[in-house]
Amino acid sequence: MRGSQFVQLQALAAIVEAGSFSRAAAQLQISKSALSQLIRALEDQLGVLLLNRTTRSVAPTEAGQRLLDRFTPVMEELQRALDEARSAGSTPAGVLRIHAQKLGYDRYLKPIIGLFCSEYPAIVLDITIDDAPIDIVAEGFDAGIRLGELLDQDMIAVRLGAEMRQIAVAAPSYVAEHGVPAHPRDLLGHRCISFRWPGQDAIYSWEFAEGDSWFSVAVPSILVINDQRATIDAAVDGAGIAFWVESEVEALIEAGKLVPLLEAWSKPFPGFYLYFPALKQRAPALKAFTSFLRTHAR
Repeated sequence: MRGSQFVQLQALAAIVEAGSFSRAAAQLQISKSALSQLIRALEDQLGVLLLNRTTRSVAPTEAGQRLLDRFTPVMEELQRALDEARSAGSTPAGVLRIHAQKLGYDRYLKPIIGLFCSEYPAIVLDITIDDAPIDIVAEGFDAGIRLGELLDQDMIAVRLGAEMRQIAVAAPSYVAEHGVPAHPRDLLGHRCISFRWPGQDAIYSWEFAEGDSWFSVAVPSILVINDQRATIDAAVDGAGIAFWVESEVEALIEAGKLVPLLEAWSKPFPGFYLYFPALKQRAPALKAFTSFLRTHAR
């Protein structure tokens, strides 16, 4: 096998795993057109179509899948050999790009950054704190920290903490003036402080559960903010009802600054996870980071 064919086969495997030329090109750090040329050259050499392409998806043909079934184990074994050789007697090093939701950063990264940097001085953590839901592969990140319900199914996910719960809260002054909603749909008659994910047009609908069935309520907004902590500040000031993670408002409830509402309708959901694509899992720096975070996560 010529070296160029091995590169072409690696490109084929990356496209199938990523599910698109754009994500695979970002993963391989080459242009989409260069990636297309690699696949076209391989198909020309073999005289067979390897990928079925549409405007929305890409999938292997029968011949392409047979080729990958034979080639993938060889590539994985070679990668293992290279990783072992690379890590033998060496310290994990390099830049590790992490995308983290703000609350995930506060809970799991902020407390351990100093310790990690001391233990792994050759690893540079490049952290972006952002609540916007993004494609970490397309954006060039090595890993991310995100709520479990927002994870893509093709990612490797490492659980960092327990389940969480969101609750509605309001200041005692608001409750005294406007009363307490008995059912989540009663929120339609209340003044609500809403959250919008950064980079999104739609306002987040509040999620509740009745038994095992989840439902959402598009609450009427008197205020919309793209920072959830700021929605709670507004609720404390008596502006209306806000909705956020229970553990983040417990101290304010205990201090009498907020009153919990509709608790019977608030059910647990998956907490935060560290996640990354399969192709990244053997990288020494990410392996070290994953192990460290698992050990120190609260």
